[in-house]
Amino acid sequence: MTAKITAAALGVGLMLAGCASAPWRPTRAAIEVAPPQCADFQVSIYFERDATRVTREARSVLASAATLAKGCRVDQARVIGLADAVGAAGANLDLSRRRAVSVAQALKKAGFSQVAFDLAAAGESGATSLSGDAAPLRRRADILFKMSKQP
Repeated sequence: MTAKITAAALGVGLMLAGCASAPWRPTRAAIEVAPPQCADFQVSIYFERDATRVTREARSVLASAATLAKGCRVDQARVIGLADAVGAAGANLDLSRRRAVSVAQALKKAGFSQVAFDLAAAGESGATSLSGDAAPLRRRADILFKMSKQP
């Protein structure tokens, strides 16, 4: 029994020793950084109920978007404010407009100050399914970044 355990331990040790060594060491010169893709992308910013304040988490999303856009030209940022179907339709449309404006202001602070903004508000439009059920996660603003390569 001890011979079997010793043989198994020796086999495992040999396998691990083979994994520990490599025939070459990667160098910094071998690491290449790909150029930015400059492809259009979209992010969503979520809000608390009846709120327009951009949260810390949302600012983090915008900072990540700025990092993704680095090295590219942002031709346009289309911000669409949305609301859920709770409350009056007019109030929800106003809330979604204010969310779009709030996100545009946060985008400027996140480094998108030279970007052309296209603001839109959808209100509660699309917030319910055909059966009348409320669609989840409608308290948000969607941002579509139109990108191009730097000249």
